[in-house]
Amino acid sequence: MSDNPVLDGSIELLGSYWTIAGAAIPHTGPEYSPFDFRDRVETLARVGFKGMGIWHADLEHIRKTYSLAEMKRILDDNGIRHLELEFLGDWFVDGEERAASDRLRATLLEASAALGAHHIKVGDFFGKTTPMPRLIDEFGSLCEEAAGFGATIGFELLPGGMIETLEESLEMVEGAGADNGGIILDLWHVVKLQVPYADAAALHPRWLVHVEINDGFLERPTGMDFVTEVTQYRNFCGRGEFDVKGFVKAIWDAGFRGPVGIEVLRKEIRDWPLDLIVNTAWVTTAAQFEGLQ
Repeated sequence: MSDNPVLDGSIELLGSYWTIAGAAIPHTGPEYSPFDFRDRVETLARVGFKGMGIWHADLEHIRKTYSLAEMKRILDDNGIRHLELEFLGDWFVDGEERAASDRLRATLLEASAALGAHHIKVGDFFGKTTPMPRLIDEFGSLCEEAAGFGATIGFELLPGGMIETLEESLEMVEGAGADNGGIILDLWHVVKLQVPYADAAALHPRWLVHVEINDGFLERPTGMDFVTEVTQYRNFCGRGEFDVKGFVKAIWDAGFRGPVGIEVLRKEIRDWPLDLIVNTAWVTTAAQFEGLQ
């Protein structure tokens, strides 16, 4: 028996979308990956990953080549059983933004049902302040609709969102009370929002949909803006200043058992070949679980 729960299979890793997207550029350029979908799936499976992520623009691009049924067969044939679909914003607003969100919502729910997704990631990048009662109602309605597709909804707590604390996130998901709704904790955001690991670990597993780990600067370097840091300097585990192993242990001790995503947004790796990206992600992520009991 290995002393590493990743290597013995009791924790399974998910290659989050931006980690394996290659030259895709978040928010400012083509957001779909130049790597073929089948190649991504087969490379992840060969290395040892059991999950992967797909961004909404990438999903649209993939479907120009593969049907949802074909995508499902490729995933199943390669043992990729944990799929993350992202990202749904504006699910709590009105007007044209909501109309666009509802169209994307339908697309993601359809894909989730067809592909058997582990969860759909939702949230907000733009600080669209909204009263908590409205957020509770809208999150509840989203989860209720998603239940009809067998989908789970994960709210990602992140800087710049319409809520920015673990307490408010928990208030929203507990208020909605949906069996298929909860919170996603990304270590990068946990660190930047200064959420104590003990508080993250105190979150009942019932409300913890997914966990992502990575590494980075504890303090943003002088002269670097937030967008540059978050999209270009989110690093492989063990290659930054975060206490990644401490976070992993805290979540593990709290009862979480995966899958665990690895989400890296690193400018330099956008020119790397796919196999180098995936192998580096596997080795550096698996190392964070060494000796975990």
